[in-house]
This record gives sequence, C-alpha cells and structure tokens, in this order.
Amino acid sequence: MALQVGEQAPDFQAVADNGEQVRLGDLRGQVVVLYFYPKDDTPGCTAEACAFRDLQSQFADLGAAIYGVSRDDVKSHGKFRDKFQLNFPLLADTDSQICEKYGVLKEKNMFGKKSIGIERTTFVIDRDGTIAAIFPKVKVDGHADAVLDVVRSLG
Repeated sequence: MALQVGEQAPDFQAVADNGEQVRLGDLRGQVVVLYFYPKDDTPGCTAEACAFRDLQSQFADLGAAIYGVSRDDVKSHGKFRDKFQLNFPLLADTDSQICEKYGVLKEKNMFGKKSIGIERTTFVIDRDGTIAAIFPKVKVDGHADAVLDVVRSLG
C-alpha cells in the first residue's frame, strides 16, 4: 500500500556518504526532504542533485534538511558528492530497505528489458515526522523549487 500525505513517515537508519549513521527518528523537530533517485552520476540524477545543492542554503534557512537516497553504496555516493560539490548527505540503501518502506521500487522497462529500479520520488516530512507532501514520478526541471515552496508553506 502506498504511503499517503498525513501518515507517519516510516523510520529508517542508513549510512550517509560521510560514513555517519542517519536515523529519521533522530531528525524530529526539523523538516526533512527525502528524495529518492535511481543512480549516482547519471544525467537526470545529477541535475536533480545540483538543483537541491543550489537551493540548500534556502532549505537550511527554513530549518529543513535534505537527504538523497539511492541504492548506490557509500563509496559511489562519496565520489558523486565530491564531483558535484553536493552540500547535503546521500544515504546508501544498498539492501533496498528504505526504498521498500517508501514504496519507490517499480518495474522499469528499458529497451525491452524489465528490471526493478527506483522511481524518482520526493517526500517532505514535517517536524513531527508526518508526511506533508509526496512528489511521485518527479520531472527534474523545477522540482527542487516546487519542494522549497512546500517547505516554505510549513512555516
């Protein structure tokens, strides 16, 4: 069953690109932008990450933390972060546990070959740990700005 706005965001623990453990429950009291993306250092994922990077200070001014999540490992995340000077943590979900909790794994069909991959999706989680907004099937252009508008609306 898909997650809905108004539901409690599923708790999780993951390793960030800097090796630190991140647990959603420890982030209560601040707004969390949790965006799921398919793969480090690919064109769409890079554009999305750089858009969040460029707006990160505005998110921070509103008390919001940004976390990118993919199934890449910590080493891959570190290279991606360094190459594009990303200024927010990337979480490694190598066992797909977070992706499964958030329902972002979907069957994809590329050139007739079916596989399971991450459908680009963003969740905005309010200070109480409740899902305030969900952006499914994200189109990268303008997305980070739309997420920032939602965060602004949370006050």
